[in-house]
Amino acid sequence: MKNLNEVIDFYKKKNLNIPDLFQWGTGYFDVMKIDTIAKRDEAISLLSFSRKSLYKIKLVKGKCKCHYADRTIEIDNYALIFVNPMILFLLEEMQEPVKEYFCIFNDDFFNNFGNIRDYSVFQNHENNVFKLPEEVYDEFTAILDRMKKELSSNYEYKFDAVRNLVYELIHKAMKMRGSHSKIPRVSGADKRITLLFEELLALQFPLHSTSDHIKLKKPKDFAEQLSISINHLNKAVKHIRNQTTSEILTERVLQEAKILLKITDWSVSEIAYSLGYETPSRFIYTFRKNIGVPPLVYRAEHI
Repeated sequence: MKNLNEVIDFYKKKNLNIPDLFQWGTGYFDVMKIDTIAKRDEAISLLSFSRKSLYKIKLVKGKCKCHYADRTIEIDNYALIFVNPMILFLLEEMQEPVKEYFCIFNDDFFNNFGNIRDYSVFQNHENNVFKLPEEVYDEFTAILDRMKKELSSNYEYKFDAVRNLVYELIHKAMKMRGSHSKIPRVSGADKRITLLFEELLALQFPLHSTSDHIKLKKPKDFAEQLSISINHLNKAVKHIRNQTTSEILTERVLQEAKILLKITDWSVSEIAYSLGYETPSRFIYTFRKNIGVPPLVYRAEHI
């Protein structure tokens, strides 16, 4: 309740309209347009209150780079970007600040209205960045305009209308690339446990300063948080992902390490301790074993 009140107070102080559907822990949806530095600062302040489980569909205009742990995608002018909170992502502006027009939402907004995370545009960075010609950029802008208009309307079923517009945007993008509509689905308790594990893991990132530290460091920490045995967690994750819990955890931590090495000036020791390693030497050993080079060599190669 404290977080909810803080966010509502922020909206009021900034003279921003408070979304009608604003209940953290349930459904949340909003549309934002950022075309000035002041608006960017406001959005950053607002989103810092939120859980790190928000999906975003970003329409950007300007020169920028989309950084992932193992790939960087350069954008010259117009692009549509789908952001999954469970996939590490950073947008770097190249010259002037980019203009952003985006919607943000959580899974619960689509409860009983389809599983939004199943769509390929939210699965990996091979499918979620669409470079656009100007005329197509304008078409997507029109869809976001319609979302914003619906949100401010008095229509009884406006949130269903907004959900339809989100799906219209998704399908329009996927048709551009001929993507398959959905990733094959696996049902059952193992999937639920795996998704909860992955969400807990995702909520620990990104790290914003050297004072940030991940709290869930080992598989047993996640099992305790989920109130299940470590064997139950390991069995479920192995069944769904064909990887061990430790492998997924190490992979995700090293993805964050690569991002920090590429975009910050933190020392190797600072990165090691923030990522939960007991000693820098253990971090260096793990990084070299999995990535092939020591952290400082990786940094030098990617500056």
